[in-house]
Amino acid sequence: MKVTISLTVNGAQIRRDVEPRTSLADFLREELRLTATHLGCEHGVCGACTVMVDGAPARACIALAVSLDGAEIRTVEGFAEDAAMGVIKEAFHQEHGLQCGFCTPGMLISARDLIARHPEADDVGIRRAMSGNLCRCTGYQGIVRSIKSAARQLSSQGKQP
Repeated sequence: MKVTISLTVNGAQIRRDVEPRTSLADFLREELRLTATHLGCEHGVCGACTVMVDGAPARACIALAVSLDGAEIRTVEGFAEDAAMGVIKEAFHQEHGLQCGFCTPGMLISARDLIARHPEADDVGIRRAMSGNLCRCTGYQGIVRSIKSAARQLSSQGKQP
């Protein structure tokens, strides 16, 4: 038995029939073809599936789409025109905060949220805040440098995410 849900996804109103057991990640990837939301552990541990739900980071792999009826969802694709995200992406590129790219969408969303809440976080604060996003490639040094660089740039430009 399918359930009809309505969501706002990246600014667009979406109404679909979904199976009650469908995760938000599967809904985004399979139904809406928003494939930047990656599935890693499917237990909410790795952070690869991180999206914004009603303005807060959330794990799309452990959220059921039906439980989010009426919610506003923003995936990394939804930040394409976001100036702050542009700065963050460039910092990740310049500071080698990415390698294979699998964790990158979740890292970018979490980094943007961190910078918005704690723009002056130090290395320890960044590592703590980003501890829910796992990366098997970088060793995290580049990720920490990327976030610090983006935060500095956004601050010097007088911008906040």
